Amino acid sequence: MKNERHFGLRIDDTLLKKFRYVCEYDGRSANGKLLHMIRKCVAEYEKEFGTIEIDNKND
Repeated sequence: MKNERHFGLRIDDTLLKKFRYVCEYDGRSANGKLLHMIRKCVAEYEKEFGTIEIDNKND
């Protein structure tokens, strides 16, 4: 858990309620669904453009 960070998000109330509905349908928490979507996005990007190199010196 040392590498985990909190990420705040401003979102319209109606959109959030709809998103939570979709998450429940998929059997995921909102956090789990967002992580799944982010991982998929990064994987698709890296598949097309190559691995993203991250410099962790300043973290």
